[in-house]
Amino acid sequence: MKKYNKANIPLAKELRKNMTPWERKLWYEFLRSYPVRFQRQKALGNYIADFYCAKAGIVVELDGSEHYTEKQSEQDKIRTKDLEQMKLKVVRISNLDIDRNFSGVCEYIDEIIKKGSL
Repeated sequence: MKKYNKANIPLAKELRKNMTPWERKLWYEFLRSYPVRFQRQKALGNYIADFYCAKAGIVVELDGSEHYTEKQSEQDKIRTKDLEQMKLKVVRISNLDIDRNFSGVCEYIDEIIKKGSL
């Protein structure tokens, strides 16, 4: 089990209740029934990952337009580095990709999981 900041648990629960439309789509139309278990809004270290697969050691982060500002991009790099130090692979997917190429996003996640030789 990965270490996490217990203070993030209430926020993680709130985020599960109030998922973005893109998170909701990916969860209910793909990850929820994926053969390898994913968790949503999972506390990991000092962060809350959008989606986490412990068996594959993968974090899937959905990025909206705010992630493409200089400040947020820098924070995302730090977050990714910190999660990678926990031996996790971070996969970033834009909300635009969810909107325009949902099946491709699902295939991409599936491919990453299978390359991890589960």
